[in-house]
Amino acid sequence: MEAKKLRTIDDLLRSPEERVELINGEIVKRPMARSDHALVQSGVSDEVAVLKRKNGPGGWWIMPEISVNYSETQCPSHDLAGWRRERVPRRPTGVMEILPDWVCEITSPGHERKDLFHHFLLLQRHGVPDYWIISPEDKTLIAYRLVDGKYHVVFSVEYGVEAAADRVRIPPFEEIEMDLRYVFGGED
Repeated sequence: MEAKKLRTIDDLLRSPEERVELINGEIVKRPMARSDHALVQSGVSDEVAVLKRKNGPGGWWIMPEISVNYSETQCPSHDLAGWRRERVPRRPTGVMEILPDWVCEITSPGHERKDLFHHFLLLQRHGVPDYWIISPEDKTLIAYRLVDGKYHVVFSVEYGVEAAADRVRIPPFEEIEMDLRYVFGGED
């Protein structure tokens, strides 16, 4: 039996393919973006945009579709990721080598396992302080915070089912109220 050769970050950077990432030493295609996914991604991005402003309340670098190099064989592209400016004062460039302070993944049908298990465990192992998982189809958002090396739920909602407020404060962005109706594609 022949041993499978693990791909590395160098292989990923040489790949002619677009929309690929490095997961467990394998170069994999990212799922095709659907409108529900895109609406939620842009909704979250719009809601946290004030935090990106130089004089905003939070002082963050927040980027969509950003590749983060966690190890030689792990370089996923996150739907959204953010770095506190107090920790990363200069605008980041290229493939990120610095661990994010927050990651948000938006599930895609047939690819939930990657976000719910692989990324969850990878980010927990590397000490990323905050991780959100959002399902556009189920209109759910679960926010995790790292406590003593393990993720704990600090916010969860199934929007439209629970008697939830439209405007909420979700760690690590307690400085602002986010409009869940807007995030989940409601008319504004």
